[in-house]
Amino acid sequence: MKELEDIVKSYYAACRQGIKTALATVVHVEGSAYRQPGAKMLVTENGTLTGAISGGCLEGDALRKAQLVMMQQQPMLVTYDTNDEDDAKLGVGLGCNGIIHILLEPVNTEDPLNAVAMLEEIISHRAPAVLVTLFTLHRRKGPQPGTCLVLTANGKMHHCIPDQQLQNAIATDAHHALQSRSSFTKTYLSTGNDYTTHTSYIPPAPQLLVAGAGNDVIPLVKMAALLGWHTIVVDGRPGYATAARFPEATQVLMARPAQALSQLQTDQYTAAVLMTHNYNYDLALLAQLLPLPLAYIGVLGPVKKLQRMLDELAENNISITRQQRARIHGPAGLDLGAETAEEIALSVISEIKSVLSATAATSLREKTTAIHSREQQVILQQHL
Repeated sequence: MKELEDIVKSYYAACRQGIKTALATVVHVEGSAYRQPGAKMLVTENGTLTGAISGGCLEGDALRKAQLVMMQQQPMLVTYDTNDEDDAKLGVGLGCNGIIHILLEPVNTEDPLNAVAMLEEIISHRAPAVLVTLFTLHRRKGPQPGTCLVLTANGKMHHCIPDQQLQNAIATDAHHALQSRSSFTKTYLSTGNDYTTHTSYIPPAPQLLVAGAGNDVIPLVKMAALLGWHTIVVDGRPGYATAARFPEATQVLMARPAQALSQLQTDQYTAAVLMTHNYNYDLALLAQLLPLPLAYIGVLGPVKKLQRMLDELAENNISITRQQRARIHGPAGLDLGAETAEEIALSVISEIKSVLSATAATSLREKTTAIHSREQQVILQQHL
């Protein structure tokens, strides 16, 4: 989500200067690649890049092609093949043993449904959304419509698909992607042009609620902000809960536990960390957090502290279900040997990221499968 937010911000900065832009999107990958389908990068005519479509090996060549796209105002599909000697001569040198298809599309500022306008629709709401990119995969000179549809969780849809039959099919698949929280690539076969879409499910940015405004919270908020997470700092001490101490935070609240949550909107993409170093404050807030559908609740400190809190909640007739208990992590963080505030912040952020991604936090060298899921590489087909 941070990538999309940065792209929208850079786009409007370019618009204010009258600078043309193009959007590059990874639409399909065969084999291994640094970035997966859906990754985006905004290119300006003066060479500014926002976002990324690779680890740096494709950006230079993509910039040159994007400048041609801006000049001609016509989308272009570009394919990079690591096994192609011509790519090696160009200096691309992917080294990923994969084939990467990139769609470059000019962004027309006069079009209210241009690609960046659709990205803006996604980031303007804290809710999941689906974005569809339409292209012709096996014919580079075939029609390349580009970003064509956005569907938000409230059912609001914007599209620019001229063919009604194709529009109906893509819209149906977009609703399926939103409900199943899945992304996929699909080709629609017809007697005319055979179009392929990449349908991306895009969850909202993670939201991090930190109870506590001590010095050890500062690096945690900085790391979360660097990742593009929306961070909220809550503390009952007026001298600590200030925007000056946490300039990277989305929101800073000076509130008691009973008042804090009434001012916030939490969801399944929200993680909370209790680190006030005030036992009673943490306990009171934990009691309020338990019924909420949070993805993660971290309790800083020894396991004995957490057990004491759970025992006191039980004594006060606050029952904890198995699902609620599974969301509580105490001591919070991964075992990284952390000692300093910065190292502890890294440990906690890493555990939260693992939970949000539903992955096991293990060394990549221990994996026996591909780093990224290959499900999106399978192209589904539908006859219209």
